[in-house]
Amino acid sequence: MQTLLLWLFYISTFYAFIPGMISRIFGYRVFRKGIGRSEFALTFDDGPDPYYTPLLLDLLKRYEAKATFFVVGSHAEQNPEIIKRIHDEGHLIGIHNYVHKTNWLMRPATVKQQIKRTDDIIYSLTGVRSTYYRPPWGIVNLFDFSKRRQVQIVLWSAMFGDWKEKLGAERLTSKLLNKLGPGEVMLLHDCGTTLGADPKAPEHMLVALERMLDEARRRNLRSIRIDEMIRQVQTSPVSQLSYGKRLVVGLWLIWEQCFQFMFRIKTIAPADPFLHYRLRKYQGETVLMDNGEHLVKGDPIIELHIDNRQLFELGVHSRSSAQLAIRMIRRMEKDLPVLAERIAADVDLAEAKALYGVSMLNRGPEKFGFMVLDLPDGWFARSTKFYLSILLSVIHPAGGARLKERSEVLVPKMMLMPVSELLDKMNQQRPQKQVKARERVREEELALEAELPGATVVH
Repeated sequence: MQTLLLWLFYISTFYAFIPGMISRIFGYRVFRKGIGRSEFALTFDDGPDPYYTPLLLDLLKRYEAKATFFVVGSHAEQNPEIIKRIHDEGHLIGIHNYVHKTNWLMRPATVKQQIKRTDDIIYSLTGVRSTYYRPPWGIVNLFDFSKRRQVQIVLWSAMFGDWKEKLGAERLTSKLLNKLGPGEVMLLHDCGTTLGADPKAPEHMLVALERMLDEARRRNLRSIRIDEMIRQVQTSPVSQLSYGKRLVVGLWLIWEQCFQFMFRIKTIAPADPFLHYRLRKYQGETVLMDNGEHLVKGDPIIELHIDNRQLFELGVHSRSSAQLAIRMIRRMEKDLPVLAERIAADVDLAEAKALYGVSMLNRGPEKFGFMVLDLPDGWFARSTKFYLSILLSVIHPAGGARLKERSEVLVPKMMLMPVSELLDKMNQQRPQKQVKARERVREEELALEAELPGATVVH
């Protein structure tokens, strides 16, 4: 019996668990995130629901938002008029199996039947075949990958747990706003009757979604259908990269997320991230800065990091090194004033002596007041050059050829600017450090003693 259970574990691991992990982490043969500059995708699973889906369609119509509905075939069969309305109002209809059952527990032939049956229902009601498929709970099995010529598997980049009523509209709104941004594929649910869901959960979803759509309109972001988002990717320079390069970029972006979490990196503009920062102590050699101050080991600095995803997208969409440099300069022009405001409002940040960063893309920082210096020769300089060379070969418009041509100038440089200089340029002032209450009382007592030398203050 123990041997049988062990074999069942091995089979299920290779059949569904490992394929699921590969698709989730590396995006292998699935679509889960776009590359648009001002578009995101709203996707809804488990419907249609006779009560909530019409309310959702009313809401989307008010905001002129397009969405993708991954419908359960049996629900579509029971609500044909809603399916027709979804199609007539310009939304995309995808497949979510005929019954909401995980592919982990179904044979490949059964999954195929589920997809075909649901597609036939959609076709009978709309006259259009569906080629977009989202397996329930996003669980793919080993044979789902072989269906890529028949259907496009679509997962998501942001999931919110909106199927639980206890999440509430307020917390769900916060989660939605935190993830609202270009390229995001958002997973929500317009039906609460599936296993594990709460029947009234879509009520909270509709409230939170309306708030998010308000904010999206304010940010000039719009929701588009998944097929439109996929076309953007297919026609972009990213699609021309080899799978190996895309794998390097994927691992790089995963590492950035881990790094930001481990070191509590903050973002200057979360809605459109470009510059990240953290407060830390300087660990390099002593440097004489332009304002005459020395930056020495142990001094507090604000370490800057460029967002890897933005850097990659700027690189692949730039036709030349000069265009890449210009686009990066424009983004810096947008974020540095915001950083200055944040420093002026934060006592701890204002105590930092300098802004600090290391990059191989170091054309133009002098425009903002940065000093560009060579890194001292050593392990850090050599390892940084190796790491950044690999990434530059992927994101640079000229690719690896740029590394062979004039490779001597492609070295990581240290960039420094006194915090006081940034504040002066942006017409900001350092905040005054607040005196603790007991210290302030003591200062007042000492001042009173100075004014009345004959008096004694009793504590």
